[in-house]
Amino acid sequence: MTNELLLDQPVAAPGDERLDDMDDLTSVQEVQAAIARLRGPKVLQVLPALGPGGVERGTLDIARFLISNGWTPIVASNGGSQEADLLEMGAASLCLPVHSKNPLTMHGNIKRLAQIIRNHDIQLVHARSRAPAWSAYYAAKRAGVPFLTTFHSLYSGADNFLKRGYNAIMTRGDRVIAISDYVAEHVIERYGVETDRLRVIPRGVDLSEFDPESIDETRVAKLRDDWELDPGKRIIMLPGRISERKGHTWLLRALKKLWEDGKAEDTVCIMVGNRAAGSSYADRVEKKIIEMKLEKRVWLVGACSDMPAAYALADLVVVPSTGPEAFGRISIEAQAMGKPVIATDRWGLSETIMPAATGWLVQPGDIDHLVTALDLALTMPEDAKERLAARCRRFVERNYSLTRMGKSTLSVYRELIEGRKPLPSVLFDTTIG
Repeated sequence: MTNELLLDQPVAAPGDERLDDMDDLTSVQEVQAAIARLRGPKVLQVLPALGPGGVERGTLDIARFLISNGWTPIVASNGGSQEADLLEMGAASLCLPVHSKNPLTMHGNIKRLAQIIRNHDIQLVHARSRAPAWSAYYAAKRAGVPFLTTFHSLYSGADNFLKRGYNAIMTRGDRVIAISDYVAEHVIERYGVETDRLRVIPRGVDLSEFDPESIDETRVAKLRDDWELDPGKRIIMLPGRISERKGHTWLLRALKKLWEDGKAEDTVCIMVGNRAAGSSYADRVEKKIIEMKLEKRVWLVGACSDMPAAYALADLVVVPSTGPEAFGRISIEAQAMGKPVIATDRWGLSETIMPAATGWLVQPGDIDHLVTALDLALTMPEDAKERLAARCRRFVERNYSLTRMGKSTLSVYRELIEGRKPLPSVLFDTTIG
């Protein structure tokens, strides 16, 4: 069986259900049925794979929003753990080797994608990562349809001529979406993208998933038991991958000073997240905990599959990054759960907090500043905590909802497909009481 079966309009004959030579994970019948089910404009999103990351989550969120608005989402990737979710919502999934950086494979992907675009009357291509963007750009050009990219992060090597050239494919979109003002400034300064092609659309958070009213106490109790936490202790939480730029040792030093000063004595700290692959940093953090004699109050608890319940368990969330962050996903998730957040006053993080209203911003590496913020957060009276929790929730509802992200993205799609004028720039809503 050939790759062309997926690209042709007719449904495959029984038994010819998979593209074996491309390790396809999705039957052709399912793909054709998904495309035929919806009659709205067809948008092809392209990314390396459908794993558990933020890029993948955003792809599914937009696919779901498109379906709810009568559009037809199609996703090309190398498959992955979230493909089942994509198919369940009714979107089409095409399994292609778009993750590959092999020049021959990337060249072959141009032909595959161009035929898919033509045969299924796809009206726009949206690339979310560099390797697939190279193929998607030339495929869209061949097929004569608009091409759009999203900068989800700051790509390394922007000062290296060769790496910068590789990264620059993400600037070739008819429109370029940046997920924060910080990323937008980077794209303008390093790659010279014109502001009339650039759109800033922050990530959104699922307000039904991250809703304090929807969290069953049994979920919270399970985590408390799993992590062997004393119910009488308040929880300071640092969520995120255990990697150097996440600021674990900075927080350790601040906590040691806080506790040595006799403050917040009823608190403990848990660090939630996967260990960075191939790194000894987590081991160094654990060694530092022991050296500082904090092993009875600070623990690395590993990854968590129920982050809404984890946030519900926390009294305070800290995001003490010491290296560039394109955005502050943890910050907005925690605020959606009504939790105060302390974060570094740099990069995309600083855009996600209203200082002294929903949390505190601290200078990177400044131990005394972080200690002061910890003390302020942990000594708030109960009525102030309740007001802050309500402000946090409203702030996220008005600025970081999936609906807002979806509407903004759909507006860019319509600019390119229908020639509509862009939406006027909307400032963040800070009138939250």
